[in-house]
Amino acid sequence: MNKNEKNSIRVKTLNDLAKFADYSFMNKLNKNEEAREDGVDHEPRQVFSGHYVTVNPTPIPKPKYIAHSKNFFKELGFDDRLAKSDDFMKMFSGDTSNVPKPMSKVGWATGYALSIFGTEYYQQCPFGTGNGYGDGRAVSVLEALINDKRWEMQLKGGGRTPYCRGADGRAVLRSSIREFLAQEHMNELGIPTSRSLSLYTSKVEQVSRPWFSKGSYSKDPDRMINEDVAITTRVASSFLRVGQIELFARRTRKNEHEKAKEELEKIVLHLIEREYSNDIDESLDLEEKIVLLALEFRKRLTALIANWIRVGYCQGNFNSDNCTAGGFTLDYGPFGFCDLFDPNYQPWTGGGEHFAFFNQTLAAERNFNSFCNALQPLLVSHENHLNVLNDIKNGFSKIMEEEMQKMWISKLGLVIFDEELFHELLTLIVQTSVDYTIFFRELSSIPKDIEVLKKSFYGDITSDEKIEKAWIYWLEKWNLQIDTSITKEELSKQMKLINPKYILREWFLVPAYENAKVEDYTLIEELQEVMTKPYEEQSKEIEEKYYRLKPLELFDLAGVSHVSCSS
Repeated sequence: MNKNEKNSIRVKTLNDLAKFADYSFMNKLNKNEEAREDGVDHEPRQVFSGHYVTVNPTPIPKPKYIAHSKNFFKELGFDDRLAKSDDFMKMFSGDTSNVPKPMSKVGWATGYALSIFGTEYYQQCPFGTGNGYGDGRAVSVLEALINDKRWEMQLKGGGRTPYCRGADGRAVLRSSIREFLAQEHMNELGIPTSRSLSLYTSKVEQVSRPWFSKGSYSKDPDRMINEDVAITTRVASSFLRVGQIELFARRTRKNEHEKAKEELEKIVLHLIEREYSNDIDESLDLEEKIVLLALEFRKRLTALIANWIRVGYCQGNFNSDNCTAGGFTLDYGPFGFCDLFDPNYQPWTGGGEHFAFFNQTLAAERNFNSFCNALQPLLVSHENHLNVLNDIKNGFSKIMEEEMQKMWISKLGLVIFDEELFHELLTLIVQTSVDYTIFFRELSSIPKDIEVLKKSFYGDITSDEKIEKAWIYWLEKWNLQIDTSITKEELSKQMKLINPKYILREWFLVPAYENAKVEDYTLIEELQEVMTKPYEEQSKEIEEKYYRLKPLELFDLAGVSHVSCSS
């Protein structure tokens, strides 16, 4: 049975949706003592305690529908017409003033700490204390239990919160389109991720952002532009982050207030309840739960990173606050999919090599270390459990390597990992300038000669006899090591379920959001359709348009080959 056919829920109105409201975060955790009941809390301030602040989102004026995820609506049992209904549009464009009971008229925002590649930072907080850093423009407005699964719905670009650090609390149309399309694309690639519900814009409100001049090759934005605002609703089992656990651990270490350790324990137990209830027995002691939590998170995080690299995805800003404690992809800011293979590929000009494509395994390890360090205050009087936690932390690189090898085995159609074969391939694809996605998709046809692979080459190698011979030798060697326990037809089929044909490349996104400026959303609809079937063979027209090499004139072009973090 198809997963969508199992759904017996039918949500046709906002009143229907309201029946499933269930606010575990606000009901079970501590509200900041200075938070206001009416949610009018939009100025930057220090938040010294509590797990959240109540805040009402700031609606965008005259919201205009752009898109909703038809696949996700179907999974949730939502009627497609709901996305364009007045009360649904109001709520998910920021106006929660008249939502039906038992929905809450106020939402919530959370604080978190920041570690960059394992180093703790405080200066991003305007107060220099870490008490002003968190959800600056993301406001959660609903938790709902649908089909026995909890979903949290969060407005990105929903206005200022106490964590806004003086910014305007808005997201722009450009970045909202990118995130809306990317989340559903990643889900269909089979990679754990937050999801996209809806996307609305306002043709009335604009904000100023730094961006690149047309045709610029600058690494940094060189001008300010006015852009339409938008709100995309992202949905996840929770939005708990490594940085969130870190925040409460830092407060506990410094004994910042009398309830600091209690709040750390509560947020960790809430994380287990929200994300690991199927893996960790509720009856266990706290210390046993913490050890199992670290073990399960390590398993999820290593698998996630291996999957990112499998499809060519680079999370350009993989700080601890952008690393979910549930082990799925979140925060599609300066992300990108690799065109020309480069182990140092980095889509964000401010990201540095520490967050580059192949370095994501190390970045994940640093985030995992920060996570384990944040759990330690709960185990200070339990030396045995503390030692086990340290062993789990120290074992990350070994598990990460095993996950990467399993991924390369499946991507290459092998029986066992052959390090020599793999490194010979990496050397060749760097020397030859190869398109990452097209190469592995063409390899999935189990070619006997290199002609079919040349479709993925950016340069002509026919005049380079040495490189051509090296490719011929590698392909012969690879053919001797592929899985022969099944037919080549079956192996090809399996590999094509590992190696996608269609990837959401930045140069596909740019025309979509450029057209959206003049209210032409057809490319958004087309990309949504194509990119939610990434492994399938599609029409010849779609193949010619979306399964091809990046045009050479787009390389190094600002806003296409690299992006800033302004959104």
